[in-house]
Amino acid sequence: MKIVVMGGTGLIGSKTVSILRKGGHEVVAASRKNGVDAVTEKGLIEALSGASAVIDVSNAPSVDRQAVMEFFETSTRNILAAEVDAGVRHHVLLSIVGADRVPGQAYYLAKVAQEKLVETSGIPYTIVRATQFLEFLAAIADGHTDGSVVRLPAGLLQPIAADDVAAVMGEVALADPRNATIEIAGPEQAPFDQFVSRYLKAVGDPREVVNDPNARYFGGRLEETSLVPQGGARLGLLNLEDWLLRSRIVR
Repeated sequence: MKIVVMGGTGLIGSKTVSILRKGGHEVVAASRKNGVDAVTEKGLIEALSGASAVIDVSNAPSVDRQAVMEFFETSTRNILAAEVDAGVRHHVLLSIVGADRVPGQAYYLAKVAQEKLVETSGIPYTIVRATQFLEFLAAIADGHTDGSVVRLPAGLLQPIAADDVAAVMGEVALADPRNATIEIAGPEQAPFDQFVSRYLKAVGDPREVVNDPNARYFGGRLEETSLVPQGGARLGLLNLEDWLLRSRIVR
């Protein structure tokens, strides 16, 4: 079975490619680095030729409001059009839990627009919405640092390891299309500040973490449960401490 992974050299993409290749499948790791550009369509038709499934885990190169929307809309339209020509039977999209529940967050708005393109394309699909990655905790801390203090919004997190996300993406691509959205999350749910504080303590970072009700999440307004599943999510295996050990961040 030939499977194309758009964004196949990134964090989730490279792990997904490895899992599928170990399973004996023909896998194309499509990315700009490998000569496939979904925005300009360079190499896209050739990459998708003969593919049964496409997994899109690509990421926008910019978080600018206009740029991120243009990237996801243009790349997705081009991928879907190429899939029609290639006879692809399953489009698998990685999206974000709560993408439609964070007003003002430009990246999330663009992901919702991307989901709608997939849902209305006529191509059999499965959308996998994942919670924040454990690998993203450092960026969350850095993006909300004010001097020596990390100011985080009130709300819950249920972060998932990239390894767990990749395993689900590969499994979903090999199954029949659901023509629906599924959610995946980590095994543990806790307030934003608790997760980030535990992470920083584990890596020896002295920054203080505080719960700030006025803080926004990369510009978006959060309610308590905006970023966690509303029920029925599939749970990953790795909690924060297990992930830290596996990643050799702590010993």
